[in-house]
Amino acid sequence: MKETIKSIAITDLHPYPENPFALRDDNELQSSVRDFGVISPLVVRPRTEGGYEIISGHRRKAACEAAGIERVPVFVRKLNDTAAVIALVDSNLHREHVLPSEKAFAYKLKLDALKRQGERTDLGGERSTPTCGQAVHKSRDSVAKRESGRQVQRYIRLTELIPQILQLVDEGKVALSPAVEISYLPKTQQQNLYATMESEDRTPSLSQAQRMRKLSAEGQLDMDKIFGIMTEDKPNQKEQVRLKVESIEGYFKKGTSPKEMQDVILQLLESYQRRRLQAERNRDYSR
Repeated sequence: MKETIKSIAITDLHPYPENPFALRDDNELQSSVRDFGVISPLVVRPRTEGGYEIISGHRRKAACEAAGIERVPVFVRKLNDTAAVIALVDSNLHREHVLPSEKAFAYKLKLDALKRQGERTDLGGERSTPTCGQAVHKSRDSVAKRESGRQVQRYIRLTELIPQILQLVDEGKVALSPAVEISYLPKTQQQNLYATMESEDRTPSLSQAQRMRKLSAEGQLDMDKIFGIMTEDKPNQKEQVRLKVESIEGYFKKGTSPKEMQDVILQLLESYQRRRLQAERNRDYSR
């Protein structure tokens, strides 16, 4: 049976409350919507309090709002919470740019939904969970088509990271493997680790993260050990030049950010290099 497309006022559309995928500015999508409208209808489900909940199409709705479009085409489906979660995650994981944190919370959301789907009702009418871990592993293997159950579980571990470290993973400053090891540290130890990473401008290697996890499990990981591990020289570590903000902030206007200071310093260095090279060429010509 062919689905019917309905035209719904954009003000009647509401985001899915547990959507793990962040909305980011998408100029290309906004331009496409302005020129051609919404080519692919949104998928929504009715809300008991009125209006509709978006299952697929949060970015398209945002693009329509930016373009001043007041009505959008939608498919209205009656989905229970489990089916809604699965549809939401599956419709977003194929995107070209998905952050590790988005994958982490999306996989966790879908795994929890699949576990609920796997619950059975016994003859007494009471719900019970699977009697062994096999059902859980089977669900985990079916969470993602392109990644193994083990890889899915590694991403889900990222949901145990404190937000500051998870952001470093999203920024590519902390790799997935050490991040998974760090996720096993209690939150207080993660906070201590993050403070050390910030003060020393270093991130842990896999072996360092594994050692900290082992020490933590043995009850021996404290701030001193974290500092000692993080400040040891890594193989092939490049020597770094560091400038403290306090030592250079007097050369800048009040309120200048560290990033802006860095940009100015790099521009000055480029100018210095051009003058130095020109002076060397002039000396060569004068000989």
